[in-house]
Amino acid sequence: MSRLVRSFAFRWALAIALWSTLLSLLLFAFVYWQTAAFMQNELAQVLRHEAHYAAREPAKAAVRIETWISEDLHSVHFAGLFGADGSRRAGNLDARPPSLPVDGEVHRIGAQVAIAGRRLNEELWSAAVALNDGSIVVVAHDTDEIDRAKATVIRALGLALVPTLAFSILGGVLLAGRARRRLASTEAAVARVMRGDLRQRLPVGEAGDEFDRLARDVNGMLAEIERLVEEVRGVGDAVAHDLRTPLTRLRLRLERGRDQARDIEELRQAVDQGLVWIDQTLDMVTAVLRIGEIEHGRRCAAFGPVDLRLVVSEAAELFEPLADEKGIALGIRIEGEASAVRGDRSLIFEAISNLLDNAIKFTPTGGRVGIGLARRDGVPVVSVEDTGPGIPADERNHVFKRFYRAERARQTHGNGLGLGLVAAIAKLHGFPLSVGDGPHGGCRFEMACPAVERHASVSG
Repeated sequence: MSRLVRSFAFRWALAIALWSTLLSLLLFAFVYWQTAAFMQNELAQVLRHEAHYAAREPAKAAVRIETWISEDLHSVHFAGLFGADGSRRAGNLDARPPSLPVDGEVHRIGAQVAIAGRRLNEELWSAAVALNDGSIVVVAHDTDEIDRAKATVIRALGLALVPTLAFSILGGVLLAGRARRRLASTEAAVARVMRGDLRQRLPVGEAGDEFDRLARDVNGMLAEIERLVEEVRGVGDAVAHDLRTPLTRLRLRLERGRDQARDIEELRQAVDQGLVWIDQTLDMVTAVLRIGEIEHGRRCAAFGPVDLRLVVSEAAELFEPLADEKGIALGIRIEGEASAVRGDRSLIFEAISNLLDNAIKFTPTGGRVGIGLARRDGVPVVSVEDTGPGIPADERNHVFKRFYRAERARQTHGNGLGLGLVAAIAKLHGFPLSVGDGPHGGCRFEMACPAVERHASVSG
C-alpha cells in the first residue's frame, strides 16, 4: 500500500482529481453566485416597479396594491398602504416595518404577515415609497422562493460534483497509467544500460512531447558515452600495443648489451639506445595526456585574441629548415588583412605545427608543401597541403582518431597521435577541421577559424 501511495501514477492521479475538483468547485461557485444574483436582481426590479407604480397616483394606490396581492397564487406577495400616522389603509401587512427605509430600494427585513388566517414572522424582500400626502406604500415578496431556488442550485451542483470527481480520478488514473508505461519502458532500458549495455537506447515516441525530447537528449548522451568508452578501450589497446614494442626492444637491447658488450663504450651505446626508446615511449604517453587535457577544456582560461597571420608565419619559419633538409619546397601564402581569432595561441600554433610536420613527413624528396591563410565567406581558413601519397577517401573519417595510422603510413615513424592532437585543439576552439585531396596530389587539411572583433592589442 505504501508503495502505491509513493508511486508517481497515484500521486499524478490524485493531483489531477484534486485539481479538477477545485476547478469544478470554483465553476459551481460562480454559477451559484450568478444565478442567485440574477434572481435577486429580477425580483428587486419587480418590487421597485410595483412600489413606484402604486405611488404614482395616490388615489389609485390602494387599488394597485390589492391588484398586486390578488395576482399571488402562492401567498408570497405582500403589500400595504399606510397613512402618515402609521395606520393601515389597505393591503395584507398589519404595520409598516419600522426597520424598512423609505427610499424606494429593496431591502431584506423581518415582518409579521397573515397567511391562511395565521400570523407568521417572515423574511421579506421589501421596498417602501412615500406619497405626496405623507402616506407610504410598501411592496414585499417572500424570500422563500429565492432561498428554495438557491438550495436547488446548490443540490444540483453538489450532485454534479460526484461524477465530476469520479471522472477526474478515472482520467487521472488513465493518464498516469500511460505515463507509467512509458516510464516502465524507460526504466527497463536504463537498467540494461546500468548492466553495461551501452548500445541500449531509450524508447522515443512520435508525439514529440517532453518525454520524447528528454529521451532524445539521454540517447544523445548515451551515444557520446558509448563513443568515449569505445575510444578509451581503443586507446588502451593501442597504448598497450605501442608500449609493448619499444619496451620489448629495450629489454632485448639491454640484455644483449649486458651479455655481449666487450667494453664500457659498447655498454654505453646500448644504454643510450635504450634511453632513446624510453624517450619515445614517454613522448607518446605525454601526447595522450595532453590530448586528454585539451579535450577536457582545461585550457579555455588562457583564451585571448590571436593573430593568425603571425602564427602561420612563425610555424612556416620553424619548419623551413626541416623541409630544406629533406629537399621539399615549403611555400606560404597569406591573403587578406589581419585575422584575429579567440583562442589559446600556443595550442593553435601546436595544431598548425602538427599539420606541417605531418605534411613534410609524408611528402617525398622533391615534393612541395604549402601553408596558407585566406578568407572564405568572411571566415579565416588555415590550410596545409602536400604532394605526398594522400589519404584514401574511406580513411579520412578515421585519421583524427588517436593511434590511428593509415595503411600507407605504417612504414613511417610515428605513433598516430599528431592528427588526434590537432582534432582535440580544433574541437576545443570550435574550429571545423576537414581533409580532402590536394590540388597537385597528396592531401589538403583545412581548419576554419571564426574571427572575433578586433581588439586594441592582439596576441602575437
